[in-house]
Amino acid sequence: MGCVLSCLNGSTTMEESEERTLIALGSTTDRRARSESPIAIKRAKAFSFRELAAATKNFRSRLLLGRGGFGSVYKGQLKNGQDVAVKVLEKISQQEDQEFVTGVEMLSLLYHPNLVTLIGYCCERDQRLIVYEYMPLGSLENHLFDRPLGREPLDWNTRMKIASGVAKGLEYLEIWRDLPVMFGELRSSNILLDEGYHPKLSYFGIPKFGNSSHVSTGLVGTYGYCAPEYAVTGNLTPECKVYGLGVVLLELISGRKAIDKSRSPETCHLVKWAQPILKDISEYHRLVDPLLHGSYPVEWLNQAIVIAAMCLHEKADRRPTIREVVSALTYIESQQKQCNRRGRHPCSFFYPSLVRKESGLEKERKKGEFERGSTGYGADSGKQVVGYIEMLEI
Repeated sequence: MGCVLSCLNGSTTMEESEERTLIALGSTTDRRARSESPIAIKRAKAFSFRELAAATKNFRSRLLLGRGGFGSVYKGQLKNGQDVAVKVLEKISQQEDQEFVTGVEMLSLLYHPNLVTLIGYCCERDQRLIVYEYMPLGSLENHLFDRPLGREPLDWNTRMKIASGVAKGLEYLEIWRDLPVMFGELRSSNILLDEGYHPKLSYFGIPKFGNSSHVSTGLVGTYGYCAPEYAVTGNLTPECKVYGLGVVLLELISGRKAIDKSRSPETCHLVKWAQPILKDISEYHRLVDPLLHGSYPVEWLNQAIVIAAMCLHEKADRRPTIREVVSALTYIESQQKQCNRRGRHPCSFFYPSLVRKESGLEKERKKGEFERGSTGYGADSGKQVVGYIEMLEI
């Protein structure tokens, strides 16, 4: 990390800076990848502006995928036939060329099945473009809140598959938190879907390096997804990301937007509206998206809501870690698959903070506490005592 920053702050050439960055990241990769997660060591491809103009048919309006605060995104097709998404960034000064290229090189080193892959970039004169893989099914936001006519709503299993994949992508980014690369923010519009509704996180801030070791990503939180402490401190901690994941999970379960101004003031804020319901298991049915038409296993619905409630705890230190959330959601996803094959529903719920086996009496006591109020259970027990609980026995 220090090597990366020092090479950017010193008087080095562009080539030297890029090479040292790759060496520094590569050494970190070798150290972590063996035990944590796959990664591809590769450079981003440098495209000419002419190539990308041709790929997007001169940035034709009908190929526009969307606009944001940092630029516009167009669908394109490279000469080899590969579909791509080309992000045209707002113009930056030539003095920022070095940090732009170095930042893109860093982003291109990140590889995970649940991250959108950065393919290349263009840095010519005052033009700055980034090329990503194209996600044919669009964003999760579109499927939940702006579904095209004729497209079926997401079923329960697909929603849990998406939740599990999003959590895995966040876990991977948390592994690499020492690097000056930051996922912008978690919200449904930044979760893109590949074939088979395979989720991938998008919107990575290009790292910016000043004259000190401070790294800025220009993060701006979206109201409705921000943890309470982030709104106060502006520090995007791992606990903040877990909170954001809880909001997305609640969106998947309910089919409601985090903030929906078309609703009444009492119901427009998803988390505030849901908080009382999260404390009463008999009211959980009120959280379910009507478009599911009752087609969901009640056992797994209740468990998913428990996870969301824990992620949304007001106190950051009471929330589960992202790794714990991944384990819990992966467990639900895998058990659902087994249930689908076997035609039955298991009754156990695994929460990965397990530190010891619990006696039958302890399990019965915790089951009772859970059934009286899941949020209270998660909050009052604390992460260190939440383990394997038996719930909703058939």
